[in-house]
Amino acid sequence: MKSSVAPGIRLITSFSRDSWYRSFILFLTFIFYTAYHLSRKPISIVKSELHRNCSTVIRPVDLNITNNATWCDWAPFDQDNYQTLFGVLDNSFLVAYAIGMFFSGIFGERLPLRYYLSAGMLMSGLFTALFGLGFYWNIHSLGYYAFMQVMNGLVQTTGWPAVVACVGNWFGKGKRGFIMGVWNSHTSVGNILGSLIAGVFVSSAWGMSFIVPGIIIASTGILCFFFLVEKPEDVNCTPPQHHVSHIRNISLPNESNTRPVELMHASISGFHGVLCLTQGVVEFSLCLLFAKLVSYTFLYWLPLYISNVAHFEAKEAGDMSTLFDVGGIVGGIMAGLVSDYTGGRATTCCVMLIVAAPMLFLYNYIGQRTIFPYIGMLLVCGGLVNGPYALITTAVSADLGTHESLRGNSRALSTVTAIIDGTGSVGAALGPLLAGVISPTGWNNVFYMLISADVLACLFLSRLVYKEAQSWCGRAPRQRG
Repeated sequence: MKSSVAPGIRLITSFSRDSWYRSFILFLTFIFYTAYHLSRKPISIVKSELHRNCSTVIRPVDLNITNNATWCDWAPFDQDNYQTLFGVLDNSFLVAYAIGMFFSGIFGERLPLRYYLSAGMLMSGLFTALFGLGFYWNIHSLGYYAFMQVMNGLVQTTGWPAVVACVGNWFGKGKRGFIMGVWNSHTSVGNILGSLIAGVFVSSAWGMSFIVPGIIIASTGILCFFFLVEKPEDVNCTPPQHHVSHIRNISLPNESNTRPVELMHASISGFHGVLCLTQGVVEFSLCLLFAKLVSYTFLYWLPLYISNVAHFEAKEAGDMSTLFDVGGIVGGIMAGLVSDYTGGRATTCCVMLIVAAPMLFLYNYIGQRTIFPYIGMLLVCGGLVNGPYALITTAVSADLGTHESLRGNSRALSTVTAIIDGTGSVGAALGPLLAGVISPTGWNNVFYMLISADVLACLFLSRLVYKEAQSWCGRAPRQRG
């Protein structure tokens, strides 16, 4: 009797060589950007340790102090304007990130992605660890910590355009919304892991809250150097089909839209060429500006908000804040699924943003009263806030960057991603800055600011939503998946 093949072997051989490579690249880039976000998160966890309510802390008997109110704080964050100083740290990173992102796409077009990503992760690990070493070196200079944040913000811009360009090279339009929705959970997974890792050390030696994530991202940089494959052609795999006729789902130009030959051949992947040839980039970029303003305000201020308002300790507040990111994972996947099925990227984003506005109001006023509503509201708000953000930075960016109007120039994907995420990063810088300025007047005012940002994000998508509605009413064929 002929021996049967083991079930595990049958499963392995049922996938083609191309499928294995695509799965491997998807997993690898997931790990890379998880590490990027993991290394950004510690600052939000450590804030509540740098400035504490010292009246609740047991003072060592042998400690000689001059100020009973701030003896347990870490200078210079022991001052009354500590929230402003935290805002300086946040914006040192975020402004540098926003500025660097516009240039990162240009470099990403011209440099091998494997080298670019590897160098970026190694340098990010260095500056993250140097921030934490300030604890052991007993550094109390705001300038030192701000400089480390600036440098880290610049080198972290290597990540997003490069990983999206790499994934866009390997995956066609198909079920891109769902695939990238699952893949984009690396943002929330990184935030969760960063919170948990930082929380382990925050109360005993907060410097390790930065050093350990720094080591992790540097290690993934080494992994990237040895294993990343930029394009399917590099390993004799079949490249994906990016373009289908009559794409309508994000209101892009179709095949009949003619352009001057000169423009088509002149630096098509530059900013001007991309903006001229690809409709929808401006609208989604401005929408992301306000969507990312909301998301990054939560990223940097949620643990401190929970600590101040719900009166949790630093570690507990950090652990509780991970629920927002758990909701973000679900929200990103749902946004991808719905937009794949309906063919409406802009409408999906708009609906989620509209629903998010009243949910943010309810979270601030109702969610804090008891633990179970608090958990539920955090999960729901995380999904509604991060869903549109995830969809725009992944599937929408890839759709626009590989659109037929760019004539197959895969390098243009890096520029499109940089334009969209760079504009969004302006909002990411503004959100924590405004939160630092507004929070002393009351947390209610911070939430009013976040709700207003959600409404503005919706308004910028209104033209694209209208065009998608026209296609659904029969004026143009609907494209699914």
